[in-house]
Amino acid sequence: MDWIWILVFVILWLVGLIGCFVPVLPGPPIAFVGILAMQFSKEPPFSTWALVLWGLFILFITILDYWVPAYGTKIFGGSKWGSNGALIGMFVGMFTGFFAGPLGLFIGAFVGAFIGEIMYGKNEKDSLTAAFGSFLGFLAGVVIKVVSVFMLLIYFFMGLFF
Repeated sequence: MDWIWILVFVILWLVGLIGCFVPVLPGPPIAFVGILAMQFSKEPPFSTWALVLWGLFILFITILDYWVPAYGTKIFGGSKWGSNGALIGMFVGMFTGFFAGPLGLFIGAFVGAFIGEIMYGKNEKDSLTAAFGSFLGFLAGVVIKVVSVFMLLIYFFMGLFF
């Protein structure tokens, strides 16, 4: 019966990994739910204390994920228009993924931030700078989420085999 919980973890972990790139899915929290599901196995592999710490870590990562892109945009002189444009661009990039692959998300975020800043009334040079900041913030957020999800995978294997 434990193989069912392992399968549940694998599915949730994969969805969590996808969620690191797709803004609609909260990647790290979904992967963390996979870790929690492992506690239903015959011999729960993780201590309650460790799960609480992981939960706090994932909460921190989730909050950071909302803050980092906005901060990146702000540092480079961007506006809310640029941040919102980056988010819209990610969605558009997600649907062009067939043509651009995963780069569609990144290109979409950059182009969306640029268009948002232009619509806000900035000149092209300032818009490009702000778009670059928004892109860097988005990229940093993705990296942080991917690293945390892979840390959960390592923790899963440690609990399973050690």
